[in-house]
Formats: sequence, structure tokens, C-alpha cells
Amino acid sequence: MSKRVLLCVSYDGTGYSGWQVQENARTIEGELNKALSDLFGTEIAVIGASRTDAGVHALCNMAVFDTEARMPAEKVSFALNVRLPEDIRVVWSKEVPADFHPRHCLTEKTYEYHIYNADFRPPTERLYSFYENRPLNVELMNEAAKYLVGEHDFKSFCSVKSSAETTVRKVIDVNVRKDGAEVIISVTGNGFLYNMVRIIAGTLMWVGLGLRKPEDVKEMLEACDREASGPTAPACGLILKEFRFIDPNI
Repeated sequence: MSKRVLLCVSYDGTGYSGWQVQENARTIEGELNKALSDLFGTEIAVIGASRTDAGVHALCNMAVFDTEARMPAEKVSFALNVRLPEDIRVVWSKEVPADFHPRHCLTEKTYEYHIYNADFRPPTERLYSFYENRPLNVELMNEAAKYLVGEHDFKSFCSVKSSAETTVRKVIDVNVRKDGAEVIISVTGNGFLYNMVRIIAGTLMWVGLGLRKPEDVKEMLEACDREASGPTAPACGLILKEFRFIDPNI
């Protein structure tokens, strides 16, 4: 009898061309498919919840797969981790209803963008943060962030390569905090457009550097034009920090 298994996946995205399977490129999804197929002796393909870009990291991306194997769902994570590269780990695994789909249910995701804001960045931080040596005004960044909260048309904060049917999204919270030498931008929402969080980060950095005023963000939203907002911040600073299913039974 077939069962559906949910995986919570953590990874360092540095060496991968994103989540989604691609020809002639290493991806997180591709490595999971390979490990699962090896484990169960049959071809298996996961369905991912969030398709992170090349170089983006995650503590808790989600994916499901179906199997007729008798192995308890809770044991799958341990069996997979000995077959996966060291920069990918399945944090936990469990059985879910057969009709459960990670992209067809209500969720809340929190992304963090890390900026190393000091005279120099230690080499150990280079893969996990963006480097900016000019002082960032966190108070002004937080003032600007308030304009992004709520349901808006985020066309100005979406890559022109996006194929989304609608650019309207609901952002639940945006905040900026200082943690030692790091400035961390945290964005929570039900769903995000292609490059949306990285464009938000680039725009808030503009404000933090004094290149734009906080109230300019409101005008950027209203413009519905990608050229109106800030640059797309590099992928290395972005991490999918939290993933929550609204359904308490999942």
C-alpha cells in the first residue's frame, strides 16, 4: 500500500543550481531524487514546496514523495542522510495524508537576508552573507519595511522573468535587526514571487545607505514597474529560515 512521506530538508545552496531539477546541473531536488531512488530501488521524484534559486540556503524546505516501501516514514530521514551529500540533510520525515500537496495548502514562510556590515567580512562568512562596508541605518530600513506589509501588487519587486499568473502577494511581517556585525532582514509571507525577497533586501539596503527615503518604497509599490525598485541582492545572503503549515494536523 502506497504512502506519502513529508521531508523537512536543510541545505547549503552554495554548490547547487537551485532546488528544481535541471539538465546538466546539480540541484537539491536532483540529489534527493537520486538518494531516494537508491534507497528504495525504484525511481522516485519528490514534489517540493519552495523552489529556491541557485546559491540560496534553507533550514526547512519541504518535499513529499510516494512509496510502497514498508520502512516507517520516521526512519526515512536517517536512511537518506547516509546517502546524501554533506551539504544536504533531511531534518525529519513523517507520513502525511495521500492527498497532501505542499504547494496546495496554506503556509507561512520566513526568509532571512544576512548582510555583513563592517570594515571587512571574515572569509568564513563569505558564503552566507552579502558584504557591505558602508554603515546601514537600521531604523530607516525598518521605517521603509512597514510599507511592504499587507496585501499589495509586488510587480516592482519581482523579476521580469517571472511567469506568475498574478503579482499580488500578502506579506505578514518585515523587520530589520542588528546582530553584531550583521544586519538581518526578515520577511514573512504566504508566498513569494521570483526574486521578491532579494529585491526587497536590495531596496531596503538603498534606504539604509541613504540612497532612497523610506517613503519612496510606497511609490515603488504603486509604480508596478521593476525598474522603480532597488537591485536584486546576491543569493548568498538568503536563507529559508522557517516553513509553517497552517493546518495544525501537518
